[in-house]
Amino acid sequence: MSRRLALLHCATLAALPSLAWAQTARPATTARPARLAPQLRIVIPANPGGGWDQTGRALGASLLQAGLAEQIDYENVGGKGGTLGLAHFADKYSGDSNALLVGGMVMVGAVALQKPRVDLSHVRPVARLTSDYLVVVVPAQSPIKSTRDLVAALRQDLKSVPIAGGSAGGVDHMFAGVLVRAAKAAPDALVYRPHASGADVVAALLKGDAVVGISGYSEVSEALGQGTLRAIGVSARRPVFGLPTFRDQGLDAEMANWRGVFAGRDIPAARVAEWAGALEYTAAQEPWQKALHKNRWESAWLTGKDLSEFIELSQTTASVMAYLLKLKS
Repeated sequence: MSRRLALLHCATLAALPSLAWAQTARPATTARPARLAPQLRIVIPANPGGGWDQTGRALGASLLQAGLAEQIDYENVGGKGGTLGLAHFADKYSGDSNALLVGGMVMVGAVALQKPRVDLSHVRPVARLTSDYLVVVVPAQSPIKSTRDLVAALRQDLKSVPIAGGSAGGVDHMFAGVLVRAAKAAPDALVYRPHASGADVVAALLKGDAVVGISGYSEVSEALGQGTLRAIGVSARRPVFGLPTFRDQGLDAEMANWRGVFAGRDIPAARVAEWAGALEYTAAQEPWQKALHKNRWESAWLTGKDLSEFIELSQTTASVMAYLLKLKS
């Protein structure tokens, strides 16, 4: 490791608790702001059905019910961990004051891995909305029934245990690397199969295209309820969703995800502030609170300077982890 990466590694590890386990924050209850515009647009850099799609559409519905718009247009542009949607948004809506882009840690990781032409410097962060945890699942008929079984399989022949998850470089991919390292298997042998949505991860497992899957709880909960998938553990520090943590099962593996929204780089700072105020009001209202409960998301409200610093730390973390875990696009 180069001296620069070594320094980044040390700094990142020191800061990881504040990044991955940011204290759950709820938006303040504020007075109802003025309507943003009759028509708003939310660009979702993923296919329908995944976590970003759920977040974007729940946010749009909440904005409508809060009376801050009369119509929301949704635009799904999936692929490459959100970087295709990011480029589309930056190219088409950079100066559009009525458009938002959904994003989060998955996009940060994809940018770190792919180093695309358009990165997060081409958009302006508005608000972090939610935090989520990852669930590791296997088909119901799998011989892997516990974390101990998973560790044994990873150590015995890692190449024969393909792992399905979200886009390359994203939080699912990072957590796959964390699991492999925690199991003391060689990261170089990791077979990671990226997919555009959690629904695709579930389908890959049920078709036998992967042995293990990683996704957010909201994206696998239906299959778990139907009994077609079985959960091995959750990436949280404490049990959630009625599932045990990996730490409680003797494996030092934990990670959190986050999702938020961005605006065009060329819109005025005053408009970013208007968006932040409107979203803070909306996030405190009952429709959004119901969406949090339904999808098992935790409120992780953050905006302004604190959000900018948080995203900078996220980017450093993603770059270092991609290097240490030898992640490949």
